[in-house]
Amino acid sequence: MTTGSAELPGQAEVVVIGGGVIGTSVAFHLAEAGVRDVVVVERDELGSGSTCKAAGGVRAQFSDELNIRLGARSLEAFQRFGQRPGQEIDLHQVGYLFLLSSDEHVAAFERNVDLQNSLGVRSRMLTAEEARRMSPLIETDGLLAAAFSPDDGHCTPESVVLGYATAARRSGVRFHTRTTVRSIVRTGSDTFRVVTDRGAVSTGAVVCAAGAWSRSIGEMVGVDLPVSPLRRQVVCTAPMPGPPDRVVPFTIDFGSTFYFHREGRGLLLGMSDPDETPGFKLDVSDAWLPRLTEAIGRRAPALLDVGVRTGWAGLYEMTPDHNALIGSAGRFFYATGFSGHGFLQGPAVGEVVRDLVLDREPFVDVSALDAARFAAGRVRPELNCV
Repeated sequence: MTTGSAELPGQAEVVVIGGGVIGTSVAFHLAEAGVRDVVVVERDELGSGSTCKAAGGVRAQFSDELNIRLGARSLEAFQRFGQRPGQEIDLHQVGYLFLLSSDEHVAAFERNVDLQNSLGVRSRMLTAEEARRMSPLIETDGLLAAAFSPDDGHCTPESVVLGYATAARRSGVRFHTRTTVRSIVRTGSDTFRVVTDRGAVSTGAVVCAAGAWSRSIGEMVGVDLPVSPLRRQVVCTAPMPGPPDRVVPFTIDFGSTFYFHREGRGLLLGMSDPDETPGFKLDVSDAWLPRLTEAIGRRAPALLDVGVRTGWAGLYEMTPDHNALIGSAGRFFYATGFSGHGFLQGPAVGEVVRDLVLDREPFVDVSALDAARFAAGRVRPELNCV
């Protein structure tokens, strides 16, 4: 997604580092709140990092109350995205279906569903046979139960970034792509000079929304952001037999992490690779395919006969407890480390960071997601990650 990169201004009220869904959402929400002097710097093109490599899932089915609230708030925003900020995002609310094959996972998801229901999320437990009727491609051997929420689904990440960036630009936000941050110098107790390869800009607030690249940004101001990049890969199949408009929920075999959802006339498939090691690896590797094939053969064997059309690799921004880092150190703000659920929480996180920057109370208290929790031994694990 290409945008113009005019000369970097010498001054800005807020500098946002990162032009993915988090950075563009923050910029949009700040501009909507009346902050006109916002600059977004992005090392490549808008959305070119993790956002546009994402599977596009949107959900509120989490184990952590904060994530449930962020996910549900974002779902509401995705539903209204055509009106605010004004962009078609191809939202398909076909539901998320988690397939469960261990007593431990069933018990955990039962607790999660109770918590989700208490917060207004319409999730429910299903039998294995109910799950198969909902997602006919699956085999139920070894399945004990499933969890489903009808309001979840998937949409197009590129369109979300485009919508936020277009609306933010209309409100005066300046986007500078192909602009790499080299250093951040504190020039006062609450002022910074952000030095890039295209010049420097002085500001009273910096927002780090750099995703997998956030650790190095934090180091520039002495803030430890424990984020590690981890490659994840997906493939898209050739067109599936049957009606092209057949509803397929976003289906996840939770034990193996194999998942699929409709992508055009085919399916998008993916799963995590336990042998993957941290690093900025974006090449496509075949090393994970035997494990993926095994998982497909066990849970959705009909897919073995469908050809693969394309595939790509992207980066998760992992934290030690698989939960986000949202908070501040003085006027240095950060929203990163989402461990695979940053895209789906982008709208709500943009609201939260806007309020932190403007010293307002956000709709949800995110203090428990402060990066200092690890040094203090206050880890906050999220179970529902893939």
